[in-house]
Amino acid sequence: MLLHHPLLYDSNATKASLIASVMSNNTSRSCIGPSHISETRLKLSKRAPGGNALGLSSKTGGHVKHWTTYVYGQRAQERVLEEEAPQVSETIPSIKIFPGQAFPLGVSEVESGINFAIFSQHASAVTLCLSFPERWDGEMMELDLDPHLNKTGDIWHICIEDFPRSNVLYGYRIDGPRDWHQGHRFDSSIVLLDPYAKLVEGRRYFGDASKKFSSFLGTYDFESLPFDWGETYKLPNIPEKDLVIYEMNVRAFTFDESSELDPKIRGSYLGVIEKIPHLLELGINAVELLPVFEFDEFEFQRRRNPRDHMINTWGYSTINFFAPMSRYASDGGGPFNASREFKEMVKALHGAGIEVILDVVYNHTNEADDANPYTTSFRGIDNKVYYMLDVNNNGQLLNFSGCGNTLNCNHPVVMELILDSLRHWVVDYHVDGFRFDLTSVLCRGTDGSPLNAPPLIRAIAKDSVLSRCKIIAEPWDCGGLYLVGRFPNWDRWAEWNGKYRDDIRRYIKGDTGMKGSFATRVSGSADLYKVNKRKPYHSVNFIIAHDGFTLYDLVSYNLKHNYANGEGGNDGCNDNFSWNCGFEGETDDISIKSLRSRQMKNFHLALMISQGTPMMLMGDEYGHTRYGNNNSYGHDTTINHFQWGQLDTRKSSLFRFFAKAIKFRQAHHVFHRENFLNKGDVTWHEDNWDNYESKFLAFTLHDNNGGDIYLAFNAHDYYVKASIPRPPVKKSWFRVVDTNLGSPDDFVTDGVPGIGSTYNIAPYSSILLEAKL
Repeated sequence: MLLHHPLLYDSNATKASLIASVMSNNTSRSCIGPSHISETRLKLSKRAPGGNALGLSSKTGGHVKHWTTYVYGQRAQERVLEEEAPQVSETIPSIKIFPGQAFPLGVSEVESGINFAIFSQHASAVTLCLSFPERWDGEMMELDLDPHLNKTGDIWHICIEDFPRSNVLYGYRIDGPRDWHQGHRFDSSIVLLDPYAKLVEGRRYFGDASKKFSSFLGTYDFESLPFDWGETYKLPNIPEKDLVIYEMNVRAFTFDESSELDPKIRGSYLGVIEKIPHLLELGINAVELLPVFEFDEFEFQRRRNPRDHMINTWGYSTINFFAPMSRYASDGGGPFNASREFKEMVKALHGAGIEVILDVVYNHTNEADDANPYTTSFRGIDNKVYYMLDVNNNGQLLNFSGCGNTLNCNHPVVMELILDSLRHWVVDYHVDGFRFDLTSVLCRGTDGSPLNAPPLIRAIAKDSVLSRCKIIAEPWDCGGLYLVGRFPNWDRWAEWNGKYRDDIRRYIKGDTGMKGSFATRVSGSADLYKVNKRKPYHSVNFIIAHDGFTLYDLVSYNLKHNYANGEGGNDGCNDNFSWNCGFEGETDDISIKSLRSRQMKNFHLALMISQGTPMMLMGDEYGHTRYGNNNSYGHDTTINHFQWGQLDTRKSSLFRFFAKAIKFRQAHHVFHRENFLNKGDVTWHEDNWDNYESKFLAFTLHDNNGGDIYLAFNAHDYYVKASIPRPPVKKSWFRVVDTNLGSPDDFVTDGVPGIGSTYNIAPYSSILLEAKL
């Protein structure tokens, strides 16, 4: 049974207010409102499986009553359909509605109530959908916004007085032109997520297959007290030249049972806190977190396809740019707890002197392509604004991301969305920096063409809120825009140095003709970055990252082994510059295992003595393997999960070497100078640069106080008898590193004396000597 009540305007208010009192059962909805604003109405609907809110209408009898009200001095006829309602299952409280305000976008608490505002330039109709999960079982209240009252420019808005300050779910139905060839993709049957939602409610537990098709709705919390950062809290503010970055995945870091954490916090933000002692023991001072914005781990399983067995565990498929991943909350705590626990994680890391850098994905979203769209937000709100389109090909989506769509980053509205998102994470969550996935996409215009001075890249570099942040580009995209060393930087942007990765790999594994390139890379890649006011630390040096081989696999596989990904082994990079040391994959051969261990130490030593900012991958400190899979984004298994048991087994060997090398770097400024090396900073013990077959390089880094460092890398398959230069006056050479030796002799921090005028350096090994009294 349904009882409709009139919507009345308060003539004494400066703003027109709409008073509605609606009573409903579970099978009907009400649609009532003044005739001159027929687009503003209340109705109840049930959310259908998959997240769409579908209205359940009913035709009823009863008599119609007419009366007159005044709206802005004008007469308006109102109709009310009345029925007898002897018993009503639940009552919707009276609400008072104002036109609202256009800013800020998203949900905000204003003096007159809770304000909702959303941008859509091309929409013809916008409906705000509201749900109270604690009170209604799957039902939604819908408010149709009147374009004459609830729209300012291209922003639709409404304000509700005395509305709950938390525990409300909301979304929007949006309609507009259906001209596909013009780039429009409106579909009013879908309830869409607000791009500016600060919290997102979806399924509560990561990988919960029973909730595979959960919808994602915005929510908010204006009731909780502000997070207490503490009176003694302070930001680490580590100079870029001193950073040692640890790339890691929040879930994979602690989800495995071997972490021995309470199951309720495994794979969560709180789990990271419990393992901070490991990070401190390793010696890193910054974590770079794989995406922690809300994403749908089941996106591959929404339709039948070769990847429908996979779970997105890396997270490079953003649903919303403001909300922390809710399923990284402990024990299915949901979005409110996710937000708080994320802040607890940042606070704890900062307390340990570790900075937090976020890997952010602004080049595309989860909404896929036109062939198999997954519409959750931007596509249905205003596809023509939010995505790059090919106007010469029936408005099809351009794909420079390799994921089906490309965010229209330099459109003014999208650019401001990205800037607002970045500021939000800095101001509200206190993060210290960002690594931008496929950043070359952000250097393209609205038609996809490369820009010499991209407005968004400049705005990020010049923004006052972001001025304290590290900003790191991945300077390429899937459309071939390779900008390593040429990225528009305004002397602020650092870059993932892909040339460093490739050249170091090729030299250490013994490729010919690489000695000069190796020297250039370890000395700071001046050929790429010594421009204007750029510094060596603008080169983020890495040999291993999340995509590609792990360090162990780099020395154990010649070929990728990606058949588990469902694409016939065709996915993933083919140019890995790897060497299996004589056997493909796992082996019991002692000589091969010894060589692999030596090579891993060689790679790590080269990384830690290089000028620039070093970055290593989670798990490499104990030799994590993915068994040759170099594209493991879809495996929520031991392929990606940190294996704490293996760490314990190798704590006194490989881990020990890694930790000592990191700490040795941090203790010696010659490895992380502010400026590029000059002639007085380095001596190259080399007169054979033009020998294509030479794979041996030795050099001395000079310290003003006489604490020189001698380094030699032998990539030959035979011993090299190296002449050791004289040490500084009153100093002697002490052997700190020889990767050919077993632990603990391979790294002796205080050094081993007795170094003569020559040193016999083993095949595929490296040494480090320090001049000391």
